[in-house]
Amino acid sequence: MDTFYQVKQILQDNDNIVFFGGAGVSTASGIPDFRSATGLYNRQTGNNYSPEYMLSHTFFMKHPEEFYRYLRNNLYYPDAKPNNAHKALVKLEKMGKLKAIVTQNIDGLHQVAGSGNVIEFHGNSTKFYCMECGKEYPSEYAYETLGVPKCNECGGIVRFDVVLYEEPIDQKVYSRAIEAIGKADVLIVGGTSLVVYPAAGLLQYYKKDKLILINQEATMTDNQGDYILIGDISKILWDLVQELCQGGVG
Repeated sequence: MDTFYQVKQILQDNDNIVFFGGAGVSTASGIPDFRSATGLYNRQTGNNYSPEYMLSHTFFMKHPEEFYRYLRNNLYYPDAKPNNAHKALVKLEKMGKLKAIVTQNIDGLHQVAGSGNVIEFHGNSTKFYCMECGKEYPSEYAYETLGVPKCNECGGIVRFDVVLYEEPIDQKVYSRAIEAIGKADVLIVGGTSLVVYPAAGLLQYYKKDKLILINQEATMTDNQGDYILIGDISKILWDLVQELCQGGVG
């Protein structure tokens, strides 16, 4: 049987599904991924620093103005809208099948689309707070301010609620992600090459035999998958869910 229809049957027969996604989920929304040929990490930064270093805690603390310049030029997509991958996951949740989304993405598009239980492993780039007093700010305040945004209460630096390189993952978030993946009967992993740790290590907590990998191209983790689908995840997920709906589910 064709892999697509095998996966469709699995989704049809199971009501305990978790989705674990990465940057490839949002590329159809106009947000670039990180490691592909056209990704963020293969773009010129305009200086001698690597993109990874510019998104590190050290660089942020040493060069906050350059950090914010890089952020505004490369990580701010105010017009991005959820694509069919996000919408398909919402439909799966409404069917009572999808129990959680664990995402490495920081764009918040899963919530905009309407998903409920979203575990943001690396934080959310649309949420900002003062490092001194904790006051929260909308993303517009930080992205559209010249220079380094400062708190209008105490003058502290305002930063986004995202885990930078060298910073630890929030332990509560880590635990929620492990629990969700560990309890899943079906795990769909999509739009991620699974090369960045500790996120890539979450795969070890899935112990069942219905690991579905969906990516634009083959990855080094394909040998761990039980079912591999290659192609545009926004199309594949949408087509799968549409097939389920036409089959009388949801």
